[in-house]
Amino acid sequence: MSAYHTIAILLTLAALAAYVNIRWIRLPATIGLMAISLLISVVLVILGEMGLIPLRSFAQFVSSIDFGDVLLHGMLGFLLFAGALHVHVEDLRLAKYPVGILSTVGVVLSTFVTGTLFYYATGFLGLPLTYLEALLFGALIAPTDPIAVLGIVKRVGAPKQLETKIAGESLFNDGVGVVVFLTLLEVYRRPESLSAAGVAKLFVQEAIGGAVLGFVLAWAAYLMLKTVDAYQVEVLITLALVTGTYALAETLHLSAPIAVVVAGLFIGNRARIQAMSEETRLRLDVFWELIDEILNAVLFFLIGLELIVIALQPSYFVIGLLATVASLVGRAAGVGLTITTLRLRQWLPPGTIRILTWSGLRGGISIALALALPPSPARDIIVAATYVVVVFSILVQGLTVGRLVAYFVAAQGPTPDDVDAEPAGGTA
Repeated sequence: MSAYHTIAILLTLAALAAYVNIRWIRLPATIGLMAISLLISVVLVILGEMGLIPLRSFAQFVSSIDFGDVLLHGMLGFLLFAGALHVHVEDLRLAKYPVGILSTVGVVLSTFVTGTLFYYATGFLGLPLTYLEALLFGALIAPTDPIAVLGIVKRVGAPKQLETKIAGESLFNDGVGVVVFLTLLEVYRRPESLSAAGVAKLFVQEAIGGAVLGFVLAWAAYLMLKTVDAYQVEVLITLALVTGTYALAETLHLSAPIAVVVAGLFIGNRARIQAMSEETRLRLDVFWELIDEILNAVLFFLIGLELIVIALQPSYFVIGLLATVASLVGRAAGVGLTITTLRLRQWLPPGTIRILTWSGLRGGISIALALALPPSPARDIIVAATYVVVVFSILVQGLTVGRLVAYFVAAQGPTPDDVDAEPAGGTA
């Protein structure tokens, strides 16, 4: 099947699912799309096992789509840029300490806590997994996806501080999480050729190098935007910036996600104010909002369809549930240490730890990284566990986080939002 026919089928199915969701089910868009596609997958598997439909044909179609390649080398750059484009740097500056520490120290801590718990859980069940392989699972499950939860958080009137922390952390922890994963994967593939200094150098090169590249290319795009006033050309420049930055970063072995996030922040703030007319800003926002919605619709629908080809043995459901607990504990450890430390110097809303822990939904990037692992018995275990964690986080956490946020919003009353330094207060 050609790439065109594959895209046509996915867009058609995603559009139909989106229509059914908005018309009758009325769940948050991404959650509804994944729930519908997951239901379709379950029905197809059952009918296939009963011999009523040729399940092999459906499995071959889904298998023909390289999920990891589609997301990591296709969708991710556009999704991250669209998200960064609407994050105000001033809001991010006020939350720079929580966002910075959560997306770095928090991710690393979550990786090791989750990986360690996962290692002991698989050992208890007698599954063949080394500690490094368990850490790879911890790294790929650490990045969080803000798409499914941000709309819910906004609707219940969460404090601006909290909204900025969720968006800012998720934008940067995608990049940091990928860097941690790729660093561990390099150690896994070549354990004899990398020293501790080499691992540290690789991490710094990926993260810092990606940020510098994103800033430099965004500055070049900004200079071009200042010299023209034609929204068609200016939107095209931003499109070229995303694709060019992501491709060049990968070629130079730098963090492409971090590069694109930095570029998006620069264009969405300085370039938007100083280099664009009002009409261009409006057209740019509409364009990237549509790109974001369309790609997320396809992505979350595709996540549900992956059930058809992922080998979920009965024992894997048990390890998947244990992996879910491990990921939540790891997330709570990363968030808890960060927030507890930050409370010593600034005011944070009550319930911040619980909200940030429960709102840390896992999405397509975790599945894509799991599928990028080299073939092995451990890979099958990790892929299955990752899928269970992602499904649980989106369907269970995604559908309940609104109530959690609403509870704390109602309980705390008026808050000094966007205050950078206040006496410590509130409870976690």
